[in-house]
Amino acid sequence: MREKVILVTGGAKRVGAAICRRLHAQGARLIVHYRSSFEEAKLLHDELNQERTDSVALVQANLLDIAIFSELVKKAVNRFGQLDVLINNASSFFPTLLSQCTLEDWNDLVGSNLQAPLFLTQAVAPYLKERRGCVVNIVDIHTERPLKNYVIYNAAKGGLLALTKSLAVEMAPEVRVNGVSPGPILWPQDGEWADEAERQQIIASTLLKRCGEPDDVAKTVQFLIADAPYITGQIIAVDGGRSIYL
Repeated sequence: MREKVILVTGGAKRVGAAICRRLHAQGARLIVHYRSSFEEAKLLHDELNQERTDSVALVQANLLDIAIFSELVKKAVNRFGQLDVLINNASSFFPTLLSQCTLEDWNDLVGSNLQAPLFLTQAVAPYLKERRGCVVNIVDIHTERPLKNYVIYNAAKGGLLALTKSLAVEMAPEVRVNGVSPGPILWPQDGEWADEAERQQIIASTLLKRCGEPDDVAKTVQFLIADAPYITGQIIAVDGGRSIYL
């Protein structure tokens, strides 16, 4: 991990920030992408650079605008002179009942969860191949066990699962591509997804009878980058066993 340069989308907070902290602690240099979370991004940037000078840079971008990806990637590569890993973590998440789905919802959810990972990977591919690097996509256990009233989100993350496997085929043998599918790790901030009773039911449906921590996802990402040279095209569920116990 030491001295690898890693681009993390949506890295300013929540699971993304946990991934950044863990990889940075192992010696990686980071390009932390954010869209609107400037304050969180700046705090993380200052925290990590205080630990190791000039080891973290920020990049702001709306990932729905794929036209900027080429320039974004060039700036990231120029910052540290190389790029070894892309982590597609940025994601939109909100309900879309079938009767209320709109094209705007589709463009947002598919744009952030599927379109951006595809075209950002396309943009970084030459640099990753040169470094024999890897891609890690943050998927979701609901790709295979759909979440009711989230029809577009489920479809978008299902597409990301298929994209992960397809990219592993396309980018071999130089670049490995894998995914991590979180289960109950952090509850959505808007509180829409589940009330307290529903949350307790979700926890009860895990084999380990507890929520996971953001660092559980970060540890798995670290494993796929640093300790899995013969693994590609795979999705690892980090869900306390929920996906096999529903």
